[in-house]
Amino acid sequence: MKPDLPSAPGAASLPTFDPAAVTRWEPVAFDRVPEIAPIAAIDSTPILPGLDLWDCWPLQHEDGRTVTHRDRQWWFFLSAPCFPDPVQRHDAARIRLVSRGADGWRDHGNAMPDGHSPGSREWAGSAVLLDDGITVLLLFTAAGRRDEAPSFEQRLFACQGTLGADGPSGWQAPREMFVADGSRYVLDRQDSGRVGEIKGFRDPAWFRDPATGLRHILFTGSAAWSGDPHNGVIGSATQANDGTWTLGDPLVEAIGVNNELERPHILQRDGRYYLFWSTQRHTYGPAAVAGPNGLYAMVANGLDGPWRPVNGNALVAANPADEPTQGYSWWVTGEGAVWSFVDHWGMQGRSLADHPELLRSHFGGTPAPVFHLEFDGDSILLR
Repeated sequence: MKPDLPSAPGAASLPTFDPAAVTRWEPVAFDRVPEIAPIAAIDSTPILPGLDLWDCWPLQHEDGRTVTHRDRQWWFFLSAPCFPDPVQRHDAARIRLVSRGADGWRDHGNAMPDGHSPGSREWAGSAVLLDDGITVLLLFTAAGRRDEAPSFEQRLFACQGTLGADGPSGWQAPREMFVADGSRYVLDRQDSGRVGEIKGFRDPAWFRDPATGLRHILFTGSAAWSGDPHNGVIGSATQANDGTWTLGDPLVEAIGVNNELERPHILQRDGRYYLFWSTQRHTYGPAAVAGPNGLYAMVANGLDGPWRPVNGNALVAANPADEPTQGYSWWVTGEGAVWSFVDHWGMQGRSLADHPELLRSHFGGTPAPVFHLEFDGDSILLR
């Protein structure tokens, strides 16, 4: 089987683009809020003391199922040392490989060797075991550039490895999959910016469409055709037979509504396609109906849409109203299990601005309790 790494970045873009054809997400109300169970102190116990862990994803099969290899699941987390201010973790992020079995969690160190990534930091992505049962592709975001001052530039890379006795390893040189085109997706070095306001070209997530057999990548993007500061989109790319990628049109846009539709990924269930993402209240536009920090989704009968908001407004699960920041960055596995990380928990109405001492003491930086979803057509319920 020919390796599925692209041969070159910047494959030809589609010749025409009609922004009006992109499904728009614009919630009108959040009357019903399905709340995640409160996170307790015991839930914030770190699995890797001395390290903060946040965005996570499993090694998955091409059909979305979570891989079990030698009786263990293999998980990738963003990681960083425990800084006094957890926000600093984004400037030191590395991808960490951790496995989970009957004996609990086992640390396998940084997923890629030092100096392997072309960025100054490693941000979120996904990982897939190809159908040959050996080849592993680690997709990730290279933030900034190696040996340069940190910036918010984001580029999407694939790194090929193999699945051996000790899990995924033997990573080859990363190769850039495709680049932003500046017409559909913002292309910007972004030398400065603030968290929540930067433009996106990150979070590559693998999806193989069972209807066509084609391989796709979903990613967090920003609409280049709009000057609105809140111009988040979910982007797409498709792989050709020769392994190259073609940048596709956005699947969903939230112009004027939200700046960040983060970590999009698709789960196909009973002939329907469920497109998930995470977002936060503070990234909504001032004129939008702002929803809570939570997991959102659209549903369609095919990858090309049109997409319909799950549960009427797209909200699948939210932090409790009295603990709005307790968790974030939700990832739905092929089995319908929802993973995330413990953010600032147990705040009891207190703000970090008024209580800076809680920055460190009430930041979890570890996996949050897992919950499960029940799918019922255009509705998704917590169970």
